[in-house]
Amino acid sequence: MAATATGRLDRRFELLRAEGRGGLVTFITAGDPDPETGFEILKGLPEAGADVIELGIAFTDPMADGPAIQAAGLRALKAGISLARTLDLVRRFRQGDDETPIVLMGYYNPIYSYGIDRFLADAKDAGVDGLIIVDLPPEEDEELCLPALRAGLNFIRLATPTTDDERLPAVLANTNGFVYYVSITGITGTASAANADITAAVERLRRHTDLPIAVGFGIKTPDQAAAVAAVADAAVVGSAIVSRIADNLDAEGRPKPGLVDDVLGMVRGLAEGVRSARAAR
Repeated sequence: MAATATGRLDRRFELLRAEGRGGLVTFITAGDPDPETGFEILKGLPEAGADVIELGIAFTDPMADGPAIQAAGLRALKAGISLARTLDLVRRFRQGDDETPIVLMGYYNPIYSYGIDRFLADAKDAGVDGLIIVDLPPEEDEELCLPALRAGLNFIRLATPTTDDERLPAVLANTNGFVYYVSITGITGTASAANADITAAVERLRRHTDLPIAVGFGIKTPDQAAAVAAVADAAVVGSAIVSRIADNLDAEGRPKPGLVDDVLGMVRGLAEGVRSARAAR
């Protein structure tokens, strides 16, 4: 039985069900390529079609991430991002948007260093809706998961192709908001799963949970996003967006003119693909 919660994530997935479509979850690293440009991208994501935003917490040792997201984190850290400044970005975002869910995604070390109780209080106050912490297994739920749930934050767990039926109940026990299915084994941005494999995986997960299922890792194009959104509750796109940011930097790593518009234009294309998915069936 999954933990219960109400909030922006629940309302958003209820809206998607009412509209009869899958959603688009977009990932960017907070502060990439610098805090101000990163905020302009963040602010523009909902209008471009993002239904849920994953905001990456920059970290020096992102062991589950591929080269694109690793590089984004290093750019953001070099530009002065911190966990406190990441929460400030969320606060600024909330001044203009109180509806779009924001999930912080990252690793436990920055949160532990910040102070768990302080972090949970500040995240809730800033307008964060949930957490995805990739290096905390269910056996460590007392560390952050359960305190987060008590603070009113969703705690979203990852399931993978190697998460078998025996392991799934432990993974799902204190999960809420949605389940994030990692469709490949390995690091982000390096490969894509076959549609048939994704369909089979989503069907298996649905036998274990009523939570929405978002599928990510390896989705790069509107057609790939549409194929996922046709069978899952949402498609997650991260490395492709982060790579587009990198493509718009000059040799010194500074944003080229038009970076924000180009990145948001890419997101619009992904959103159009997702929105067309079920209508096309």
